[in-house]
Amino acid sequence: MPLDITRIHAICFDIDGTLRNTDDQYVLMLQKWLYYIRFLFTNHDYSLAARRIVMALEEPGNIFIQIPDRLGIDKPLSSIINFIDSKRNHKPTQNETIIPGVIRCLTYFYNHYPLSIVSARGELQTMRFLNQFGITSLFHCIATAQTMPHSKPFPDPLIWSSQQMGVSPEQCLMVGDTTIDIFTAKAAGAQSVGVLSGFGEEEELQRAGADLIIPSVVFLIHVLNERILNWHKKSR
Repeated sequence: MPLDITRIHAICFDIDGTLRNTDDQYVLMLQKWLYYIRFLFTNHDYSLAARRIVMALEEPGNIFIQIPDRLGIDKPLSSIINFIDSKRNHKPTQNETIIPGVIRCLTYFYNHYPLSIVSARGELQTMRFLNQFGITSLFHCIATAQTMPHSKPFPDPLIWSSQQMGVSPEQCLMVGDTTIDIFTAKAAGAQSVGVLSGFGEEEELQRAGADLIIPSVVFLIHVLNERILNWHKKSR
């Protein structure tokens, strides 16, 4: 079903693979391990092998991260992870990167839509990322793994976000890189856009029922520009 831009009154964003360049971070981490067995790879090209391994693990990984929520242990597990995370000393790292153009894109949308984060990340990890890149204030509300009893792919965090933004779930657009984001949107009655900048592949996002698939969040400006221009014309 094609995206109906006239329905969109608010936008919800996933973080990993959507705003944050997660794939590259995982590839870099894996490269450090593969370096010690680089002699096993043709021309010692272990960097290519690292990227292929990450891509191969993505679909099973999407299924795996749903298990805690299905078992009803997602919230206590996230709380434990948050507690451990709070005891660690965190320093900014070059591996924590934001997808190019995302800040400009979010700033642009901030002037036209209420925005929210809908992430299965823990609260500490989520806020650390948003604060590091100075984009926390762009979001009307932030839903993490601790916000509701159930996280994605349940619709609860998206429905909660819609209430905070003063719109109905059907008026929200969920933007994410995995089938979990698409399933969350469908369960809440929202529309969804799949991005290819992270974990998901085009074919699996299509099967999940994404209303639109684009290379990255930055391309969303072009998709919604017609609606934004119409708003400006009416306001004159």
